[in-house]
Parts: sequence; structure tokens; C-alpha cells
Amino acid sequence: MAEQHFHEQQLFAEKYLIPLLERHIPDFRQKRVLEVGCAEAGLLDYLQKLGMKELTGIELEASRVEIARKYNATLDVRVGDITDQTLPEKISGRFDVIIMRDVIEHVPNRESTFRVLWELLQPGGYLFITFPPRFSPFAGHQQHARSFLKHTPYVSLLPEFLWRRMGRWLGEPEEFLDSVMLNYRIGLSIRQFEKFYRRQGFVPVLKDLFLLRPIFKYRMGLPIIKFPNIPFFREFKTTGCEYLLRKPTD
Repeated sequence: MAEQHFHEQQLFAEKYLIPLLERHIPDFRQKRVLEVGCAEAGLLDYLQKLGMKELTGIELEASRVEIARKYNATLDVRVGDITDQTLPEKISGRFDVIIMRDVIEHVPNRESTFRVLWELLQPGGYLFITFPPRFSPFAGHQQHARSFLKHTPYVSLLPEFLWRRMGRWLGEPEEFLDSVMLNYRIGLSIRQFEKFYRRQGFVPVLKDLFLLRPIFKYRMGLPIIKFPNIPFFREFKTTGCEYLLRKPTD
């Protein structure tokens, strides 16, 4: 599974993410980049192959950091928590670009997260961030189920007693049932996210909402389909959001 994730990260970087960032960030390949929640560091490995030198990754799970180092021992990948207020002191210097894909929805303390991201960025730096909205079809990450629940949208919106009864009847482990409910409870709506980044002072450069998000193309062969920015409906219909934010220079 780790190897699959690593190669998926590389493919997504090559085919989608890097072309997108190069269109919107001048001289992207000359930038100092931090990836938050880098997992097996497939993205950083690909950036290094492009000739980029100042690359750093932080990952909460020590086991995934070990795997990343096995794949590429020359990368600066370390265990770290983006809510840790001392993180900017532990990482020397500041970054021109921070990439944070599908992480923010798992972090309960968003106020702390945005403060740390702000401190880690150079003035004029960019933050690329993605997440599935709290009320979206698969926000509970039920795609990891063993039963047909993996294909069933909106299960995280069920009353908890009903979800647990159904999951147990289908033979799903308690740990999985707990995780779906936790993902819903700490999930992040589009409206909440925009409130957080504006409060911190970030300025939007790019915003895209997706009915079928880009990673689905490389994971399942589905087309990329955008969704209009319609209040209320966007919270339930979009499977993923992408934002490129900028820290002002003054």
C-alpha cells in the first residue's frame, strides 16, 4: 500500500499538481518548498528529480517518515505537527511555497494551524491547500470500508447509532466505524475554511471546487469535473476543494 501511495503521489505531481503550480507561481522551480503531511514523500521525490533543492516535508506519523526515508534518504523529511507553535523555530528559515493536500480536515485546531502556516511562509509566499468539505459525499473516508459502504455516499451524515448498527451488521471493524464519525465531527466546511484563512490574512489567488476531484482521475480513471461556487449546494456536492493562497508582502 505504501508503494502504491508513493507512486500515486508522483503521478499526481507530474500530471496535475506541478503544471498547475507553475502556471500560477512565478519561477516555481526556484522556490523553497515545504509539504505538510507529506506521507511517503512521493511529491518531494518528484520535485527533487526536477532539480529542486530546497525541499522539506513534515509528517505526523513516524512510520510514514521511515518509509519516505527508505525511498529517498537524501530528502529532508521529519516527524512534525503543524499545530505545534514551536515548529517555525525547529525548521530553519521560511518557505516560498507550502503544499498541504487533504490534511486540514483532520486537524481539529485550525486556529493554531493557520498561525503556524503563516509563520512558516515568507512574505509573498504561497499556500496550496486541498480538502474534502465536511458534508461532501465521501467526507467520512468510507471508501476504506470492506463492504459496499465504500461506494455509498453521505454515510457520515447518518445518525451515529444507525451508522454503527449498519456497519457492525456488515462486519466493519469498530476502528473504522469510529474513524468515519470522527472525520465528520472534525470536518471542515468551505464556509469555515474561508473564514479561517481570511481571518489570518491570506489572499486567494486560485479557488476551484470539484464535483469529481483531480485525484480521482489518477486513482480511478474518472474525469475531472468542476462545480460552481453556489452557497449551500457546494458544501454537499463538491468532493474536493483547491485553494492557492498568498501571504501579503506588507
